[in-house]
Amino acid sequence: MTTPELDASRFMKAVRREPVDTTPLWIMRQAGRYLPEYQQIRKGKTFLEFCKNPDLAAEATLSAREVLGVDAAILFADLPTILEPLGFGLDYQPGPVIDNPFRIGSTIDDVRELEDVGEMGYVFDTVRKVRKGLPDDIPLIGFAGSPFTLASYAIEGSGSKHYIHVKTLMYSAPELWHEFSSRLARAITKYLIAQLNAGCQCVQLFDSWAGCLGPNDYREFVLPHLKSVIEQVSPHGPVINFLTGNPALLPLCAEAGGEVIGLDWRVDLADGWKMVGHDRAVQGNLEPVVLFAELPTIEARAKAVLDAAAGRPGHIFNLGHGVMPGMNPDHVKALVEIVHEHGSKTNAASDFA
Repeated sequence: MTTPELDASRFMKAVRREPVDTTPLWIMRQAGRYLPEYQQIRKGKTFLEFCKNPDLAAEATLSAREVLGVDAAILFADLPTILEPLGFGLDYQPGPVIDNPFRIGSTIDDVRELEDVGEMGYVFDTVRKVRKGLPDDIPLIGFAGSPFTLASYAIEGSGSKHYIHVKTLMYSAPELWHEFSSRLARAITKYLIAQLNAGCQCVQLFDSWAGCLGPNDYREFVLPHLKSVIEQVSPHGPVINFLTGNPALLPLCAEAGGEVIGLDWRVDLADGWKMVGHDRAVQGNLEPVVLFAELPTIEARAKAVLDAAAGRPGHIFNLGHGVMPGMNPDHVKALVEIVHEHGSKTNAASDFA
């Protein structure tokens, strides 16, 4: 879904690597418990109840965008909820927990094929409500977990440091791994296309856990399924392909596709952009913990990221991952102002202007 106003927005112009008046930014987890406004909206609700209430999820999305003054809204939802219609039991304790994980000994018949995304209708209702409430020139970003990251949730059953169950399945039953990943990829594809059809202008794929892999494993076990999703979704709207945890994987991440490649803070932005190719837009990549520092440090670090981008068209400013609980919301607001102020100078002085 697009309009002339949305096409002309800073964010969408940066996605297309077109010159902008100043660097656009949005922030991963920009609607979260660090914001008093979010805490008030969330009060008395479990996280899953909150996610499944389109009125509340839309209010959280809209209020965060307005309070912070960012250049795009990010849909309030959560990665693992797509696993429920595939037959997985999901609870939050307080993080996501799968009560029937997919392990060695499971069969592909233990996982439902997602024939219809209707069970995720609350997400699309939220998209429509947010789109209706946003300014005409502010894009809405939808998202999903990548096949590997969702497989990791479903196999480990919760967060993990070493991904023992995931890697055991990959190495011991590669055919089953690929069957499972293919089923996830088909579900993710339908889910993202439905978000775009409901009113999102762009979607992001989060590969939050793929950094635990080496390049050979990424190429064999991740890349084919991620590439399949992006190839099918991109004709419907631009895709941000975000990988965190291992800069050595960035060339392979770029090979998987995406109009924008997300960079985490473990790589210099200029080096990361060179690794993925200047024919792509990039997103990132301030170290999130910098926001716990004092304002002069935040300003200096943000300027360093902007300087690394050097005004090259196609830079979307973001943290290298999400806002953390306990961060001072005034620091997040200040970051937005810093990027808009210095981004205009960097872009105006750029050789690419």
